[in-house]
Amino acid sequence: MPEQNNVRNSFGVLILHGFTATLDSVKALFAPLTELGIPVRMPLLAGHGASSPEALRGVRWDAWMSDADQALQKLSIEAERIIVIGHSMGALLSLNLAVRYQDKIDSLILAAPAIKLVSVLAPGRPMHVVAPLVSKIIRNWELKTLFSGANSLNALPHYTWVPTDTAISFFKLIKYSRSLLGRVAVPVLILHCRRESTVLPESATIVYNSIATEPSAKSIVWLEYSGHQIFCDCEREKAIQTIIDYVSSRISADSKKLLE
Repeated sequence: MPEQNNVRNSFGVLILHGFTATLDSVKALFAPLTELGIPVRMPLLAGHGASSPEALRGVRWDAWMSDADQALQKLSIEAERIIVIGHSMGALLSLNLAVRYQDKIDSLILAAPAIKLVSVLAPGRPMHVVAPLVSKIIRNWELKTLFSGANSLNALPHYTWVPTDTAISFFKLIKYSRSLLGRVAVPVLILHCRRESTVLPESATIVYNSIATEPSAKSIVWLEYSGHQIFCDCEREKAIQTIIDYVSSRISADSKKLLE
């Protein structure tokens, strides 16, 4: 039954999945966050979650940004302050939201932020200059999912391939998001894996060192064994508990301020 009053919650959580991902990649967060008694939203971004990766062909990064923006606006009706959790590409969208809506975003949780990819064709990598040419020759790029431990959740975290034109647009999002880092000033928690096969671990330190957030309000938690799919791999319980503890601390700190 829907609530019969118009009182907004103090906090809400917005979860943004990664590039080519399904909601399976982040769904393990939903139930424990909901148990905190706050609204939680987990939108499916344009072109994702379809029966075929072909749904992504022609989709550009501004469409994902628009979806994230709309989800934030809807959640803002229910909650005064939003904690945004973004995985990989979702972390980039989260950074963009933090710059756009400083009055609405309480804090960010960035899981494996896709600032610098392993792929040599990605921005900041040796062969990025030829990426547009490659996209004209090869229409589809194969994707692999590597788990360090048994994937007991049996999740299908992302598509098995991606249209190259969409990958190039994702690269543009990476470059644009990196240009915004110095304008991000909200509290930030970063989770990253030391054994990454998709996003270079140095991405975590690039974000940490580049954002304008005060040192006391930003931190990095390292996962030692997981692959890129943090919330489906062997350390998912640690990752989820770290996030629950952080969100709980944000809620508790706000409650204490109200009592002072």
